[in-house]
Amino acid sequence: PDGDGIAIIRRVRAWSPMPIVVLSARTQEEQKVAALDAGADDYVTKPFSARELLARVRAALRRNVRGSEQTGALNLGSLQIDLEKREARGAAGEIHLTPLEYRVIECLARHLGAIITQAQLIREVWGPERLGDSRGLRVCIMNLRGKIEPDPRKPRYLVTEAGLGYRLRSDDSPGG
Repeated sequence: PDGDGIAIIRRVRAWSPMPIVVLSARTQEEQKVAALDAGADDYVTKPFSARELLARVRAALRRNVRGSEQTGALNLGSLQIDLEKREARGAAGEIHLTPLEYRVIECLARHLGAIITQAQLIREVWGPERLGDSRGLRVCIMNLRGKIEPDPRKPRYLVTEAGLGYRLRSDDSPGG
């Protein structure tokens, strides 16, 4: 793309754990090291075969899937979510969630710290037939914040990333 590739990698890596494979004509070691240090998962130099590129993309995707999903109990500070037991607890004790609220928080918790778009949440929670209907999601997020946030008007855990989606973060996350 146009622009500084290293800056693009850093910008993407700041909000997403998605795999990044750099394709470049630059073969200097300094360029490769800079891209990998900035957050790229792999660096492929021209010329390369389609088979090699596809194999590298598959490998990057496998690493990402294994490393991105959270399982078990998550301690976010004063909020704990146990994905196996399907329970949420706050400073005051157990938090009672509706099945829909639980599915939303579970989706966000499995990708802790990553931005999940409205479309992703709607697709995973309500199904693809509801894509484009974000009102139900916004109401669910508002209700969830009322249950899990110390101050729902200033969310600490369930934050909106303007124009992108939502992120579940812990007290020790950047900005948390």
